Amino acid sequence: MVDGTGAWSDLRRLRSFVVLAEELHFTRAAARLRIAQPALSQQIRALERQLGAPLVHRTSRGCTLTEVGARVAGEAARLIADVDATTARILDLARGRGGRLRLAYTRSARGGRVDALIDRFRAAHPGVELVSETAWTAPNVAGLLAGRLDAAFVRPPVHERALACRTVDTEELLLALPAGHPLAAGRRRITRAEVVDLPAVMWPRENGPGMFDRTIAQVWPGGGFRLVRHEPDDEQLLRAVARGDVVAAVPAGRARALRLPGVRLRRFTAPTPTVDVGLAWPVDSTNPAVRALLALLDRTDRRPTVSSPPAPAP
Repeated sequence: MVDGTGAWSDLRRLRSFVVLAEELHFTRAAARLRIAQPALSQQIRALERQLGAPLVHRTSRGCTLTEVGARVAGEAARLIADVDATTARILDLARGRGGRLRLAYTRSARGGRVDALIDRFRAAHPGVELVSETAWTAPNVAGLLAGRLDAAFVRPPVHERALACRTVDTEELLLALPAGHPLAAGRRRITRAEVVDLPAVMWPRENGPGMFDRTIAQVWPGGGFRLVRHEPDDEQLLRAVARGDVVAAVPAGRARALRLPGVRLRRFTAPTPTVDVGLAWPVDSTNPAVRALLALLDRTDRRPTVSSPPAPAP
């Protein structure tokens, strides 16, 4: 019946016939369809010619369905419902209200604006399937480049030219000290000179090279960073501090959320050291859900979107 070239007119005729089958009256059906009664009659006759069978018996009081007409009305109603549902899903996809978003968090930056942004996204786009995981910045970047992720929270800077990165939040770096350390006494700020050559613990640089380098450059700008051990994540890093033999520079949000006993947190003197958390995505992304997430971020933060800077010379 539908040959492709007349698909749209066939759907229009079928939709009109379904309404007529419900009303069994040309005048009432035409009013529902907001067309003139002669136009509706022409559509039904055209459909009957196309099918090669009468669909209605016309009477002075309205019409009744033929046996074929009753069966066509049932099939047409199901077809129209499927078409309408499919059209709605397509529009949702195009507008970012449906589909799937494969998202990665970075381990050191949960809570705060990151979780608030995703909470707003879920509320605004409940039809989007959000598939999430958590890893360090480096594997998140690798997942984006491999096409396994659509977007990821990272610790900037990210130097890959195939990715764009937008700052979501900035947080202060604090010094984590053992409770019994001399610098933990009182509630004063710590100078850079006081941390020079103190034994320090840090997670491996390959987990997030940009954040690692930025931390060292701000806390130990003149040198004197004495790394004595690595720990895999912030919780283990703070546990190492609590044991009493090392110090660590840690993001304020994560350090305060963990609140490990035996650890004291102290702020640095100006200039305040900070680290960012950013949202990264492929510059050539066509995923409507990514665009919707960025639009939501744009409504809460007017900082411009920027591509990743080139990598520094070795």
